[in-house]
Amino acid sequence: MVVLTTFDTDEHIFDAIRAVASGFLLKNTEPDDLRAAGRTVAAGDALLSPSVTRRVIAAAHGHRTDPGRLARLTEREPELLAEVAAGRSNDEIAGRLFLSPATTRTYVSRLLSKLDARDRAQLVHIAYESGLVRPGGPGR
Repeated sequence: MVVLTTFDTDEHIFDAIRAVASGFLLKNTEPDDLRAAGRTVAAGDALLSPSVTRRVIAAAHGHRTDPGRLARLTEREPELLAEVAAGRSNDEIAGRLFLSPATTRTYVSRLLSKLDARDRAQLVHIAYESGLVRPGGPGR
């Protein structure tokens, strides 16, 4: 089976591999390459898009796909980011982390700025892309 998708997140990649996909290609794959991929998989071999291969190798070495992305955060900010990724409101985060709602708003504002995110939804995306949180992980 070859997975052809626009989604190249770590979760999609590893879910496809766990589901016994023999290939993982992005939708921008050229038609000739797509045909060749079909032949490769039919012959019993496996293949990944080049960008996906780099990420799989990084994961095998224990690295996140973008280890520097969260490096600019303080020690406390990843914890806040994980709470945002869990879908919690500022008031809920404040209660769980023993912060005031105003302090929580400040943390979220700093996260938006430091991670160049437009909104909370993009913060959630960053949290998953960076490997900080995983679907169904703790706190979900």
